[in-house]
Amino acid sequence: MTSTGRSVEVEWSEVSVVLGGRTVLDGFDLTVPGGSWLAVIGPNGAGKTSLMRTLAGTLAHTGTVRIGDDDAGRMPGRERARRLAVVPQHPVIPPGIGVFDYALLGRSPHQGLRFSASDLDRRRTSEVLVRLELDGFAYRSVDTLSGGERQRVVVARALVQDTPILVLDEPTSFLDLGHQLEVLELIAELRAERLLTVISTLHDLAVAGQFADVVAVLDDGHLITHGTPAEVLTPEIIANHWGVHAHSVVDEDGSVTVTVHRRQPT
Repeated sequence: MTSTGRSVEVEWSEVSVVLGGRTVLDGFDLTVPGGSWLAVIGPNGAGKTSLMRTLAGTLAHTGTVRIGDDDAGRMPGRERARRLAVVPQHPVIPPGIGVFDYALLGRSPHQGLRFSASDLDRRRTSEVLVRLELDGFAYRSVDTLSGGERQRVVVARALVQDTPILVLDEPTSFLDLGHQLEVLELIAELRAERLLTVISTLHDLAVAGQFADVVAVLDDGHLITHGTPAEVLTPEIIANHWGVHAHSVVDEDGSVTVTVHRRQPT
């Protein structure tokens, strides 16, 4: 697989979003160093998906989003697609499209005006499908796959895009535990190989503690805190924002193991 050879920083500055008269993101400020993995966590309705959409350029907002040195709001869509690849929470998949052809769409930003796939585009696509164990499905319709298989195909399309930034909104939705780890471990490997900046939302605190090196807590549209997993994934913060009792252990490599305890009957 190719390497971008550079790490790209992402910055939100005073970013706010109003939907239906309700402020769902309020003055969000955060800089994500190039090459890091940011996990945005928080309870349902916290504004996580809205935050991802401001970066993807699919949601109107005030404030500034910067990709590297550039204002993303002034960036043409094709250029943005060369900088970041997005795995949305609810992807739109053309009816009847095959797995290989859908993943190949990730190469579109690198193609000429006629969007004609080259041998390199097809080779990159095949490599990613093999790494995600999807090569056996290459010529099946995406419509015929299970929810978990479809999610892996969506991740494949993003990886095929060969961008320095990956934006992942709940990337392991519908995946069983084994495939969750396969996808996340692949992303971690590619991050190291390509010096990627990874920005993801995750609902599983244990997963965030194992893979991210920066964690940000979002609640009711506000950035509550951010820092290393050890600084953020504490029993106090988890209790305050999720309403559950948890135990956190900092591992030797700086990752955090989170165990959530069942509520005791009253």
